[in-house]
Amino acid sequence: QVQLVESGGGLVQPGGSLRLSCAASGIIFRLYGMGWYRQAPGKQRELVAGISSGGSTNYVDSVKGRFTISRDNAKNTVYLQMNSLKPEDTAVYYCNTRLPKNDIWGKGTQVTVSS
Repeated sequence: QVQLVESGGGLVQPGGSLRLSCAASGIIFRLYGMGWYRQAPGKQRELVAGISSGGSTNYVDSVKGRFTISRDNAKNTVYLQMNSLKPEDTAVYYCNTRLPKNDIWGKGTQVTVSS
């Protein structure tokens, strides 16, 4: 059974930093691309950052220069380093991978940016 488990969310002041982690199990992790999505109240879920199996990365424009996605294949874990956080980054952040037959999602971790 494939599982993704996120951690690292919390409450942080504007300008602060957080690092999210997503631990994967049940897949050959190094073979798959991974993504971080977020969903704010009343908004659609959006892709924040993605990393391919080969390490290529992409970001939504609103986080470029502030967020960094990375992966550690030895630990079956993908990370999202978030710096210079803004109130508009407040959302539930989800980890995702796309298998040949279905998408796998974690349960999400809440990030709240507020003073």
